[in-house]
Amino acid sequence: MKIDKKDIPTTMQAPGTIMRALPDYGSMTVCFNELPKGTDFTPLLDGLTNDSCHCPHWGYVLEGEMLVKYDDGTEDLLKAGDVFYLPPGHTAIVQKDIKMIDFNPSKEFNEVITHVGKKMAELGG
Repeated sequence: MKIDKKDIPTTMQAPGTIMRALPDYGSMTVCFNELPKGTDFTPLLDGLTNDSCHCPHWGYVLEGEMLVKYDDGTEDLLKAGDVFYLPPGHTAIVQKDIKMIDFNPSKEFNEVITHVGKKMAELGG
C-alpha cells in the first residue's frame, strides 16, 4: 500500500491551512497537514481530559516548527527534519508555517477530531 501525500483526502482547507487525513490505513489514520504560524490547538482541545489531546501521534516534520506542550509541563520544539512521537496528553502551537506527516490510531484520532470540529463550530471557525 502506498499513497502520495498530496493524494490524501482533504478534510479542511482555509487560507494557509490544508489538512488531509486517510482513515484506517492499516488501522491508523495518516495525515498530511500544512498549517500557518500561530495555529494554536489549545482552545480546540478545551473540554477533553486535561484540555489536551489524548491521541498519540508518530510523524515527521517536512518544513517549519511547532511547539508541543505536555500535561506534565515539559515542552518540545519540533523542527524540519524531526521524526517525532507525541504521547497522549499534549497540545501544540505552530511557531513557523509547518508541513508534516503523522500517523495516529484511528479510534483516538476520530475522538479528538470530532471534538475539534465541534469546538471550531462553537468558536465560529
